[in-house]
Amino acid sequence: MSESTPSFRHPHTLMVQGTTSDAGKSIMVTALGRILARRQVSVAPFKPQNMALNSAVTADGGEIGRAQAVQAEACLLEPTVDMNPVLLKPNTDIGAQVIVHGKAIGNMDATEYHNYKPELLQQVLQSHERLAQQYQAVLVEGAGSPAEINLRENDIANMGFAEEADCPVVIVADIDRGGVFAHLLGTYELLSETEKARIKGFIINRFRGDVSLLEPGLDWLEERTGVPVLAVIPYVMDLHIEAEDAINQQQKQRDDYQLLKVAVPVYPRASNHTDFDVLRLHPQVDCEFIRDASQFKGADLIVLPGSKNVRGDLAWLKESGWADAIRRHLRLGGKVIGICGGYQMLGEWIHDPEGIESAPGSSEGLALLAMETTLSGAKTLRNVAGRSICGQFAVKGYEIHAGISRGAALDAPLFQIAPVDGVQEPVAEGSRNAEDTVIGSYIHGLFDRSELLDHLLQWAGLDGVEAFDYAAFREQQIERLADEVEAVWPFEQICKLLSLDLPDATAQ
Repeated sequence: MSESTPSFRHPHTLMVQGTTSDAGKSIMVTALGRILARRQVSVAPFKPQNMALNSAVTADGGEIGRAQAVQAEACLLEPTVDMNPVLLKPNTDIGAQVIVHGKAIGNMDATEYHNYKPELLQQVLQSHERLAQQYQAVLVEGAGSPAEINLRENDIANMGFAEEADCPVVIVADIDRGGVFAHLLGTYELLSETEKARIKGFIINRFRGDVSLLEPGLDWLEERTGVPVLAVIPYVMDLHIEAEDAINQQQKQRDDYQLLKVAVPVYPRASNHTDFDVLRLHPQVDCEFIRDASQFKGADLIVLPGSKNVRGDLAWLKESGWADAIRRHLRLGGKVIGICGGYQMLGEWIHDPEGIESAPGSSEGLALLAMETTLSGAKTLRNVAGRSICGQFAVKGYEIHAGISRGAALDAPLFQIAPVDGVQEPVAEGSRNAEDTVIGSYIHGLFDRSELLDHLLQWAGLDGVEAFDYAAFREQQIERLADEVEAVWPFEQICKLLSLDLPDATAQ
């Protein structure tokens, strides 16, 4: 055992906190997870509290943040609910659905949740303890910044967790934003003395240029704080790691020939936009996220994403002009796909008698599919696999939705899903209209399977589709990230920081 941090109760747990949101916490946990896992160190990701509309389903039917599922993939693990015991999914400007250990326990406004956090702390610590007992190392991702003074009381996401779990911390800052030394020093100075004592290093992320020009600043920072800069991570161009929550609009550069134009309306509570990463990255697809309907200049395909407040987002769709734009798009020969909440919007009515997502009531849908949806408190959470009705294309993904859809449109399903929930026969899923111009499905990850993606792109109007293996691309990107980080933050130093003995096999 290393002697680097013997005073911590959990020396094999390392918490990555950030000076700001999007400083690089998720990316750093992903990178460290793969660096350790590919060197035979068993390691798990952990985020005490996540606020995000991108989520994933675990093997046991729980819901966690999408970023933790990606980090589990980097660690060569299947995700579990212990990796993200508390998930907040905002459904209004001041409220969110609260999910604990994979299951929704209700909606809370900000004040209610703040008062509830002390009750959640023990559940968060229990999840971490289970992971710490099962794996050699645990990599913890903080949320936002530990220096948000108004959120310090009852904190379970940053230093509140680190103090209770008693683990070391590193702080990451994004130099590409500018002001990196102010960010790091300011964050450090706003911590208490006991919190400062657990800071074992700073990480500077997304650096461009000659690092020797940065060294005087690094020396000054260490002299001022007594905390070393452990690594300066280079800016990795065109890196694709699924975003935790913010919509990533970066696209690969491509020629304009034979491009299929895809538009994704961005309503206020749009969720699981990572469904469309494969479309953004496909060499023959121009996929654009558009909020303002007046900026929509036509497309081959419109895709309606999921929603955390489907009736509220449906109302926005109508008020903003998108509903009229979608109907005009269909009259001009375009195609439409709805995923999850977007699928529900394509129907004739959405009923929410219990006020699951907003005030009780009913909303008239876009009436592009002959079906109605009734929301209920019983959320469907499951991983699914099956084949298209013609039996030609495999489908695999996950469902996260409140509500059951019924109607004549379901008599023309898209897929046969393998038996779920004790049902013995395959289950029909999805629907299409009689003209075969509008289709909908509850399945997230619909585009991730290459053969089905090719089929859907052809259906939407793309000739001569080039195969694109998104799963292989994702894996290559995780490896690429790990290589870049390990080049400046060696494996041996990471093990020392985690108080780990070096494994016998240190070669990749």
